[in-house]
Amino acid sequence: MFDCGKIAIIGGGSWATAIAKIVVGHTHHIGWYMRRDDRIEDFRRLGHNPAYLVSVRFDMNEIEFSSDINKIVENYDTLVFVTPSPYLKNHLKKLKTRIKDKFVITAIKGIVPDENLVCSEYFHHVYDVPHENLACIGGPSHAEEVALERLSYLTIGCVNTEKAKTFADLIASDYIKTKTSTDVIGIEYSSVLKNVYSIAAGICSGLKYGDNFQSVLMSNAVQEMNRFMTAVHPIERAIIDSVYMGDLLVTGYSNFSRNRTFGTMIGKGYSVKSAQIEMEMIAEGYFGTKCMKEINRHMHVNMPILDAVYNILYERISPQIEIKLLTDSFR
Repeated sequence: MFDCGKIAIIGGGSWATAIAKIVVGHTHHIGWYMRRDDRIEDFRRLGHNPAYLVSVRFDMNEIEFSSDINKIVENYDTLVFVTPSPYLKNHLKKLKTRIKDKFVITAIKGIVPDENLVCSEYFHHVYDVPHENLACIGGPSHAEEVALERLSYLTIGCVNTEKAKTFADLIASDYIKTKTSTDVIGIEYSSVLKNVYSIAAGICSGLKYGDNFQSVLMSNAVQEMNRFMTAVHPIERAIIDSVYMGDLLVTGYSNFSRNRTFGTMIGKGYSVKSAQIEMEMIAEGYFGTKCMKEINRHMHVNMPILDAVYNILYERISPQIEIKLLTDSFR
């Protein structure tokens, strides 16, 4: 019988804080790696994350904080990585402790830049973590709603169904419903693509396209997502499942979506840099767009929405022109 053992959170943002709330509510002890000592000191003093989800209170006796990633990795059995994807490599560069025997769970909704690998594949290829020790957490879920204990559904993906079920059962509660899947690659790619499509939805909102068009955009986004996932990982899956289409819809429509917010600003005329500065938060879809474009240069999947978002963000093509061309391709 598999046992998750001692669980640690790697990362200090809003989703990391929400997952920590879920886990510690069951285990009453977690390790928590945060990069900055001053952030840890403020957390201990205030009893909550000083920068994210400040309404979520924690019992400091239940948390072992450390800014030393090696200490946390060495002392804990299950490692939940929840850092922004552009920063994952820098965190792991400090790692001298072997992780191949740990149960590594990625809740990172992005691709490792330069490597163009989803996070589970990066851990597998670079750190030799076997696939049976790799899992992912899929939505649909916003950290803010988890913090408010609003009903949310999570899917735990792992090729080892026993390990997936053990962790899924561990975090289930009256406000967190869980299920399992073996489609780790599909879940990770869909979580990247839904951020790209959320930026597209935001751009269209900023350009004053209405709800009628947004529904057509999301419908085409589901089809585009399915085409890519079928090409990159051809297994039988139901694209209408909540972990795929549900996650896409909540990210594309919700006011909590930072990717939609970022896209809306671009649609209203902000430059990429000015939108990033004003948001003060990472919009994973910005980085995911470039990575997915590079990956698709080898896959050759028909992805007009991805291409449009890439052209707007990286080629500086006018959103008005690019979205008009996109609308003409929809039916």
